[in-house]
Amino acid sequence: MTRHDRLIPLALALGLTYSLGALHADEKRHITLGSTTSTEQSGLFAAIVPQFREATGIDVRVVAVGTGQAFEIGRRGDADALLVHDAEGEAQLIADGYASERLDVMVNDFVIIGPSDDPADIAEADDALDAFSRIAAYGSPFASRGDDSGTHRAEQRLWHAAGIEAADGWYRELGSGMGATLNTAAAMDAYLLSDRASWLTFDNRQGLAILFEGDDALVNPYASLLLDRERHPHLKHGLAEQWHRWLVSEQGQAAIADYAIDGEPLFFPNAETQ
Repeated sequence: MTRHDRLIPLALALGLTYSLGALHADEKRHITLGSTTSTEQSGLFAAIVPQFREATGIDVRVVAVGTGQAFEIGRRGDADALLVHDAEGEAQLIADGYASERLDVMVNDFVIIGPSDDPADIAEADDALDAFSRIAAYGSPFASRGDDSGTHRAEQRLWHAAGIEAADGWYRELGSGMGATLNTAAAMDAYLLSDRASWLTFDNRQGLAILFEGDDALVNPYASLLLDRERHPHLKHGLAEQWHRWLVSEQGQAAIADYAIDGEPLFFPNAETQ
């Protein structure tokens, strides 16, 4: 065997090792993000993640669940960062030592949706609590996500503030995401609480319409959370922090502001004052 013949297998082996090493390095250039079904199903991530990836070389792989489930993912250390919408739960995650920093990223709002003929007359309500009281008094079907999501938590706070205990018969806890809940409500002519982004991207509206909106109690802020380094040292904290900071940067906020459906923005950046 000539020296040239001996070098060919060596070069091939070195090339394969380099290729595998590069593949392994590329595999590490991503983070896992625990977030909500509303942000994923609205198409927001499909719009903004490519811009982040182009700017940093880091990909974002989204696990879309209810906010309550996202908190549990964060507690277990099964995600590198979170993007969620429940301020009380976010504060608790930090107080418990599982998250180290919270940044406001964007805001939209909840809307109360129901049959267009509005049997409970919630369109005439003075505020969101009055709207919920009218639904309960009329006994009209109400479809709840019932899944410990940020939307479900907001809905529960509204019932509690209105002094109402949801009752069997008219109140249906579905244990499903926003899209499935909207579909069920459409089929049964039920009222429900939805984030506006999910409603705007929902095609199967049938007889449903927005009947009440605009109350301060329906404001829906979203925040980015970094998970604690000491609690979960195995996570990709450096990459996650780049995502966290990009979201509130001029480029990230512009990417959020630019995302719209039929000319209507779905989320409004609110990190300007940070």
